[in-house]
Amino acid sequence: MNTVSLALRNLLRNRRRSLTTLLAMMVGLVAILLFGGYRSNIIYGTQTGFVQQTGHLQVQRRGYFLDGGDNPTAYGIANYPQLIERIRQDPELAPMLAVVTPTLQLGGIAGNFAAGVSRSVMAIGLIPEDRNRMYQWNDLGVVSYAKPLPLAGAAEDTVIVGTGVARRLNLCALLDAPDCRPGRAHTASDGAALPDDIAALTAVEKASPQPAGENRIEMLAATARGAPNVASLNVIKANNMGIKALDDVYMVMHLAQAQRLIFGTATPQVTAILVQLHHTWQIPAARARLNALLAEHFKEADLEILDFETLNPMYRQTNEFMGSMFSFIALLIGVIVLFTIGNTMSTAVVERTAEIGTLRAMGLRRAGIRRLFVCEALLLGLAGSALGVLCALIIAYAINHSGWSWTPPGYSYAYLILVRVGQDLPLLVGSVLGMLGVTLLSAWWPARRAAKLVIVDALRHA
Repeated sequence: MNTVSLALRNLLRNRRRSLTTLLAMMVGLVAILLFGGYRSNIIYGTQTGFVQQTGHLQVQRRGYFLDGGDNPTAYGIANYPQLIERIRQDPELAPMLAVVTPTLQLGGIAGNFAAGVSRSVMAIGLIPEDRNRMYQWNDLGVVSYAKPLPLAGAAEDTVIVGTGVARRLNLCALLDAPDCRPGRAHTASDGAALPDDIAALTAVEKASPQPAGENRIEMLAATARGAPNVASLNVIKANNMGIKALDDVYMVMHLAQAQRLIFGTATPQVTAILVQLHHTWQIPAARARLNALLAEHFKEADLEILDFETLNPMYRQTNEFMGSMFSFIALLIGVIVLFTIGNTMSTAVVERTAEIGTLRAMGLRRAGIRRLFVCEALLLGLAGSALGVLCALIIAYAINHSGWSWTPPGYSYAYLILVRVGQDLPLLVGSVLGMLGVTLLSAWWPARRAAKLVIVDALRHA
């Protein structure tokens, strides 16, 4: 207690220098916490979005992820109902499961043949009720931008498209865009005649006017046997998918409708089984159990299990980029604080050389001198950390309630600027401990130099 009391009095002897050092520590810690909180929000938000869309794990045919994205028939899972039931009924997996649902990805050409326009799309066949339950997952407590699919309870011929697809197909009634104008049918004067099959579909469309209030389109896809198959679909909504490249090809339909397009009257299949867990940390245990189930009951199906990080390389890349930026900023601020405190303590040693000699002459050991200066630095570190955390929490609250937003590169709508400081306990504890470590490290060398002073030489400065 005497050491702490003496250290505090020494800090108060030169209030201006102590305050300057304290402010440098506060500003450094606030900068680290705010950027770390911003990084945490991006990482947790990205993880939440990917888990909502793709689940934590997916069961696929081996090789589908790398080579089969455009060939669902070659990589279909035929006995998927039995596999899903086995997963849901497994006593070890059941407590971890939030949603288990099949999905079928297919490509095709969507056309509004009454207007003479078409474009390639990548469609996803799913069970809307299951997908809406997946959108409710928010274990990390971030702001979720996922909205329920209106396909739940709708007819099987209903679909949802991206706003880019709707614009290209002249579905202006679904867009809040004054510059969208219904297009006219293409003719030979446009440079090329329509193919016979498309022209025939156009004739059918003209002969059968679409019902009022519906936005009918046709989708052309290749069946498992290579024959073309066409389905008449009703677009009930156009969603902005955020990323323009996805928005221009996005389509969602009922799983049964997608299966009829690809497999016709044959046995329906799916391209993946999505497994969403209650918590992300359960992935290793769930993966191990799924591998055991596949090896025991579905070995001949040649299936593999992929996690959401593998399925979404952007997540890992974003995590690595933000992590490197945070490490660089933390290192830079740490070096600045290190030299600031080191300069403060070195100046204190020079000014108090005679005092150090007097203490040594009175019997205080070298360890006591070191302990005195380290205690001063520790008091500075504790005060700076406490005030820095308080300021960071106040500023974070102001930012989170400011309504500021920005549009990330490649996206077409804005996201709120949020920082997770109080909600990220590892960030808070790690930053405070790091600041205290830098403080003690910066005080160690001046304290060591003070302890090595010769008593007689030190007393000459009196």
